[in-house]
Amino acid sequence: MSQDAAPTAERPTKPAIWNGLRRCCPNCGEGKIFDGYLKVVDNCPVCNEDLSHSRADDGPAYLTILVVGHVLAILMHLGFSQFRPDPLLFASVLTVICVGLSLFLLPRFKGMIIGIQWARRMHGFGGTT
Repeated sequence: MSQDAAPTAERPTKPAIWNGLRRCCPNCGEGKIFDGYLKVVDNCPVCNEDLSHSRADDGPAYLTILVVGHVLAILMHLGFSQFRPDPLLFASVLTVICVGLSLFLLPRFKGMIIGIQWARRMHGFGGTT
């Protein structure tokens, strides 16, 4: 079977991205895609979509570092230039913000990348759903 004969039913990318950001199945938007913090379920518990093909690899970590780094750089500049806080207190506050924001964003970015892979039929998501 050639690639031209493969099923090409369109999968909308935007809803898949939003569903991934919500940590929900890119197909139905209802079932949760994670079993725990970052472990992807094999199949969606609602629509039974096969999610075992997902390969997010280092993408979510890279995006998390990119966003958190930019947010912290702005906070460091504005916080220190406007308020001149004690360096130890300032470093402690920024550390808490960094860890909290990283823990919040990482699973959402992983879900977003899984949604993009599903919508673009990447890494084994090319089935007929």
